[in-house]
Amino acid sequence: MTHYVVIYERGESGGWGAHSPDLPGCYALGDTRAEAEDNMREAIAAHLEELQRLGRDIPAVDDSIGVVSAPGG
Repeated sequence: MTHYVVIYERGESGGWGAHSPDLPGCYALGDTRAEAEDNMREAIAAHLEELQRLGRDIPAVDDSIGVVSAPGG
């Protein structure tokens, strides 16, 4: 099973957006983070299925995540 990095961002209206740096053009939205995560899981599956259907390569996982603490925080 391949694991893709997914970035979750809270929108100004309180909803959530999600995208994966390794899968350009693959996005999802949700009213909650959990909903955005579920929708992103489905979006990734559909995105990969479409790439396969078109005979394109499945992107390798090239990104990683980390956490940086701000000074004094």
